[in-house]
Amino acid sequence: MLVYGLDPLRIYLFKEGLTRLATEAYEKPTKKNMKNLFQHLTNYAINKNNDNFQFNDDEDNDDVGHKRSFTGVLKQLKSEGVDIDLLMNRVVDMIIKTIIMVQPNLAHLY
Repeated sequence: MLVYGLDPLRIYLFKEGLTRLATEAYEKPTKKNMKNLFQHLTNYAINKNNDNFQFNDDEDNDDVGHKRSFTGVLKQLKSEGVDIDLLMNRVVDMIIKTIIMVQPNLAHLY
């Protein structure tokens, strides 16, 4: 995402990106699992040290591993029956509303 201008507001979205996934299945935080960083964080620097971390050395197979392309994640979600168009419309809507909310402060600072 690039905020190109604030007045008028102009936002550009790039259709590709990088996703990072946690190496342990997410569970609601409890006292027992709170310190399991592999479960609650997606940081590559942390998760690459987990024995479960899957590297992906094949750029043609972009929906494998814990560090994937955004299109690879969308491809996997689509294969699981997720309506990708609806999902992306909701993501774009959230981005626009977030930027609109902070636009007055950003315009004041810049």
